[in-house]
Parts: sequence; C-alpha cells; structure tokens
Amino acid sequence: MASRSPSLDSSSEADRVEASVLGKISPSREFLERVARVRRELLQRVEDAARSRSSPLVRALVAGSAARDTFLADRLDIDLFLLFPPDLPRDQLRAEGLALGRAVLTNPETRYAEHPYLRGTFEGFNVDAVPGFAISDPSRPLSAVDRTPFHQAYLSERETPEIVGQVRLAKQFLRAIGVYGSEARTEGVSGYLVELLIVRFATLRALLGEARHWRIPVKLTQPGKEPPRLPEHVALVLADPVDPNRNVASALSRRNLGLLILAAGAYLDHPSVAWFDVVEPASVSREDALRRLEDRGTHLTVVTLPRPDLVDDTLFPQLRKAGRSIVDEFARSEFRPVGWAIAVGPDRVYLAFELSGGHRTAVQIRDGPPAGIDRVGNFLEKWTDPKAPVLQGPYVREDGSLGIETRRTERTAEDVLRGSFSRLSLGKDLTPSDPEKVEIHPLTDVPETPELRIALRELLSKRLPWLRGPSPADR
Repeated sequence: MASRSPSLDSSSEADRVEASVLGKISPSREFLERVARVRRELLQRVEDAARSRSSPLVRALVAGSAARDTFLADRLDIDLFLLFPPDLPRDQLRAEGLALGRAVLTNPETRYAEHPYLRGTFEGFNVDAVPGFAISDPSRPLSAVDRTPFHQAYLSERETPEIVGQVRLAKQFLRAIGVYGSEARTEGVSGYLVELLIVRFATLRALLGEARHWRIPVKLTQPGKEPPRLPEHVALVLADPVDPNRNVASALSRRNLGLLILAAGAYLDHPSVAWFDVVEPASVSREDALRRLEDRGTHLTVVTLPRPDLVDDTLFPQLRKAGRSIVDEFARSEFRPVGWAIAVGPDRVYLAFELSGGHRTAVQIRDGPPAGIDRVGNFLEKWTDPKAPVLQGPYVREDGSLGIETRRTERTAEDVLRGSFSRLSLGKDLTPSDPEKVEIHPLTDVPETPELRIALRELLSKRLPWLRGPSPADR
C-alpha cells in the first residue's frame, strides 16, 4: 500500500465522495425532531413511573448517539440509563431498574450483561433500559455503565454540527471495513471511541491521515501517561478523558487496528463512495470448502460444542481461548495449523481448524537417556520387551543418546484431539458435563449449517474487504 500523501485530485474527490455519503447516512431534520420528542417523552414517562412507585431513582438519562444525534440514518437504538443511589443494594438496583423499564417499554425482554437490563420498544424505537449507579467520581465506578453521564457531558460540550457529521462518516467507514463495534464478537471500535477520535482530529480524513502511519501498539497519550495495567497485546491506547485510568480502546484487537491502518491509506489514495458501502461477504458452502481444501492440499477438522447460556461478551473470549488451546494441541501433536475460525449458533458453537494434513505418520520418535547412565538399563528393558510397539530400535543417535521408534495408535487429527480434549484448557463454561456432546469430525462428516458456512467463510475467504470483487476504485 502506498504511503504517499493524498494528492490535490484525491482530496477534491474525497470532498465529493464524503459530501455524497453524508447526504445518504444522515437522518433528516424531521427524523431528528421526532427523536428529540421521543427522548423527552421517554424521560417524562420514566419520571412519572418512578413517582408512582416511590422509586429511589436519582436520574433517568438518554445517552449515547441517540442523545447527541451522532447516529446513522439506518441505525438507531435508544440507550436509557436508570441511575440509582450508590448505596442501593445490587439486588434492589436490578429489581427497580427492571420494574421501571417494564413500566415504560412495550414488549420488554430481559437481557444480560454485567447485570440484567431490558430491551423493548417506545414509540416505535428500540430502547435498552439499563440500571446503574449515580456516582460522583467517574474514576470510581460501581458498574460498567456508571461513567456514561460523564461521557455524555464531555462530548456534548465539544461536538459541533460539523463534528457530528464527521462522526457519522467515521462510523460508516468503519462499518464498511468491518471494524465498528466494541462487542467481544467484533473486537472493534466503539461508538464512544469514534467520537473521541473525531473530537481529537476534527475530521475523518485527518484521522485517517494520522492512522495510515500508525505502528501497533499505538499510544495516543503523553509519554508516561498511559492507563496502568495495560494488557500485553494492547492495540491502541487512549485514556478516557473522564477516567484517565481507563483505556477507551481496550476492546480493539490488533487485527482490526491493522485493518484500519491499511484502509486509511488505501482510501486516502483512492477515495470512492464504495468505501462506505456495507457489503456482507458471501458464506462458503461445505462443497465449495472441500474443493478449496483439495486445491490447497490441506485438511479441516470441525469441533462443535453445546452453546453455554452466556452473553456474547462472555462467550466469545472463552471461544477464542478454546481455539488457541486446540491450536497448541495440534502443534504439539505434529499437525501444523494453517488457520482457524469460530461461529456461534443458537444451540451449538463451531470451531474449525485448517491443518497442513489430517494424518500423521505411524512412527513416533521417543527420546532415551544418554549412554552410560543408570537409566539406560530400564529404558532397554522396557523397549526390548516382545510386546512393546516398537517399529525400530533401540539405537544410539548421533548425540550419543538412545532412541526408539514406536507405532502410534492415534493417527488422524480427529482421533488425536478426541484423546486429548478432556485435558485441554478451554473457557470455564465451554467444557460440557457430558463428553458425548463434544463432536470432533473431519469436514466431510459434518452436516452443513448456516454457522458452519460462516466459519468456513472466515477460514477460507480471507481477503481485505476493499479487495473483494471489483476494487472500490472501479465500482
């Protein structure tokens, strides 16, 4: 990817592109007025319900993009925060928060994060009603959402109409390259982080102009001012302005930051409206995957497990831990992993592993002691027994130690993994109580499902998003 500065021609084209895109993704004035009215009515309804219940509610707040008008025209959920006294017991916080949510929302459903919240509708809009604590110091939150009012105040004071437009452009750009969203499933850029970056750099193009030169890990802080206890594999560091001990970008993976860095330079060199088009890549069928594997000369093993009753933000980190553990086991067992992917269905989770081959040799080389030490006698006695599964040896190797070659009983990747699965370090909720519910098969023996097709796509269709099909410059 070229690293030159954008030319005057590309800057003029970017002006045209961004003006066109902004016109498509920005909500209309009428819609913004409707949202503002719904915000007021929602808060009034909550306050009325709190009074009728004599609820200890301190404050109700609509925050996030719905409060600051930084949402995209096709994507709006309203976040309603119900804030209670810091000394309120957590069981009461949950009970009061859910009760108030049910009093104002239509068709409420209980969802789970750090603690339960409600998802329902109000005047035709999706609303998440989330309980939290009304704290006075954002550096000492009692729950994950307690900093929200401080975030709201910080951004509201700094966001001009121009900044709001640039935030929308940035969100759409990140959506299109697949790195928008801080959920554990995505490991991308949160909406709050987008807004902080645009407040800092003023425009999408200025942000991308900086980003194209970043080297991971990126630290957008003063030297020595990074938040403490940063993870070893941190991608981007940006201290939360309302809590300097918190890294706002903690959810962002190195993979997704690398994708953003590459996309930044490519867009600036060749701006096009196609960079803002969200195109879902096609899934890969089992038949297509088998053809690709034959062409690649590789083998694919699929592990499926019952899906535990966990929210995505808990489930996906455990799945990634399980995947890394299985990859390590394959490597220890002389199968060379090429890549792996995960997918999640309503009932089962899928982990797919591409290996350099599905069989290993019948020969297993075992190390013996050096000649001349006492253990030689025991080694020779064990491996000269007529019942020992010896293919060759014992013999002396070049370094003077003894060696033996034995016959393996488990030779396929699936048999090896089945034999070792119970001792692997998986996520604590992933290991089923009944080992029979773990299924480990070659791809040829796995029924085709939508989740399998997604895993196969992630594994066998790796390509930069803007290089899928015609290049963005040609569309």
